[in-house]
Amino acid sequence: MTAFANLDLFSVGIAVAATLVLGFSVYFQNRQSVTGRTFLLFVLATSVWGIVNYAHYNATTAVAALLLIRLIMFCAVWQAFSLHQLFLVMPQEHFNFSKKYRLALFPLVIITALLTLTPLVFSRIVNFVSGEVPDAIPGPGIVLFGIVAIGLVSRGLYTLLKKFLSARGEERHQFRFVLFGALLMFVLIITFNFVLAAFLNDFRFLPLGAVFVLPFAVATFYSVFKHHLFHVRVFATEFLTFILAVATLYEVVVERNPILIGLRSGVFLLVLAVGILLIKSVLKEIEQRERIAEQAKELENLSRFKTQLLSLASHQIKAPLAVIKGFAELIEQGLYGPVSEKVKETVGKMHHSTDELIDLINDLLNFRQVEEGKLEYHFEKTDLRELVRNVCEKLKLLADEKHLEFSVHLPAEPAYANADKEKLSQVIQNVVDNSIKYTPRGRVAVNVECDRENVTIWVADTGLGITKDLLPHLFDEFIRDERVKKEVRGTGLGLYIARKIIEAHGGTIWAESEGEGRGSKFFVRIKKA
Repeated sequence: MTAFANLDLFSVGIAVAATLVLGFSVYFQNRQSVTGRTFLLFVLATSVWGIVNYAHYNATTAVAALLLIRLIMFCAVWQAFSLHQLFLVMPQEHFNFSKKYRLALFPLVIITALLTLTPLVFSRIVNFVSGEVPDAIPGPGIVLFGIVAIGLVSRGLYTLLKKFLSARGEERHQFRFVLFGALLMFVLIITFNFVLAAFLNDFRFLPLGAVFVLPFAVATFYSVFKHHLFHVRVFATEFLTFILAVATLYEVVVERNPILIGLRSGVFLLVLAVGILLIKSVLKEIEQRERIAEQAKELENLSRFKTQLLSLASHQIKAPLAVIKGFAELIEQGLYGPVSEKVKETVGKMHHSTDELIDLINDLLNFRQVEEGKLEYHFEKTDLRELVRNVCEKLKLLADEKHLEFSVHLPAEPAYANADKEKLSQVIQNVVDNSIKYTPRGRVAVNVECDRENVTIWVADTGLGITKDLLPHLFDEFIRDERVKKEVRGTGLGLYIARKIIEAHGGTIWAESEGEGRGSKFFVRIKKA
């Protein structure tokens, strides 16, 4: 094997490796795209054609040369067909082929391709000399081959040219690349595989058919995925695959031992296959990430819509509730005239229900502000001992109505922390109110304790307790205890908002319970001022 033959092999190997990498990259990007599938068909036909073409001009027997030239013609039919179809469907993802295309053209291509494997196209090899271009005797079927192959390529180029001339803007830019690649491919093939061979008897470039097709494959690849594929990781993977393939191919080229040549050729093909699978994996990962990003954006839009809807509904409901509450108070106070005790009792229930609904609406409004990051805080040095005392004085009446033992244990000295009084009062009120609501009988104890660094407010009750399944999710949004949903009105947002407020204070809030029916403890811890 001469040094130039080695260069031939190296060039063809590089062209085949690059073409296969490009073809599978396009296909894996979108397997449903008719353009991608057709481009892969063209790449496979071209790669096999290039390999067989090289082997044909290096055949050692006349029988092998005859078999290889028939395979060349077989691949050439599919190469011409895939090129024609590529220009027809590009750049669409879906294409409806006409009945004439499916029932006439496609069967004709199949018949022609099968015909090339018979003596009707090439009957025999004559004047065979190893290392020289063999002479093949054509049969009558060569006419059909020529008509079909040249007709497909010509019609494909005509279709591409029409699309280029009628395209506008970015699409025209894409077709320009494909047209340039196609013209360059045909100029190279005509120059080196026809003019030099036919007029100058220079057959050295005949085995390099795959090299001459590579510019078109690169141009088409760029055109098809100009807007999608050039992701840094994909490009790096393709480049790495190509470099490894070239390195292993070089080992094949410089080797002299036939056994080692076979082994290293196997390694070259294995590297190429693994690289293509790696490209597929990277593309799939990128596709999944893009899908996740799209879903996250959709969820964000849904969340924004949800908060806006809650805000609108809450504001629309809050105003009439305030009016109802105001009239209920006026009736209860007798400002519209004397009313019976029964009426006062009924109006009192209306007043209480209205207060509960307003509290629920306030939770929804606070939730919207928390979700949008618009909850404003006004931090100042605050005595948490006094803050807890004031909250508990308002809630003691609720505990008394349920005949609960209600106790508050405060330190002798002030417990200062940097806090928003209104927001922190809301948290403490929510926690204590929950303990009262979820304690049918027994006691509720509120405690304030200080250490060197923190002020801890904790509330213990002997109520329903918290189940093990509920405890980890207790401070999530819209979480409520299923056992008391009917008896206790609520949104499931109070503790979620409380957690957000305490986190904004740089503190922590958590709950503990030994299980159902065994009471619970809630803890709020904030750093001392």
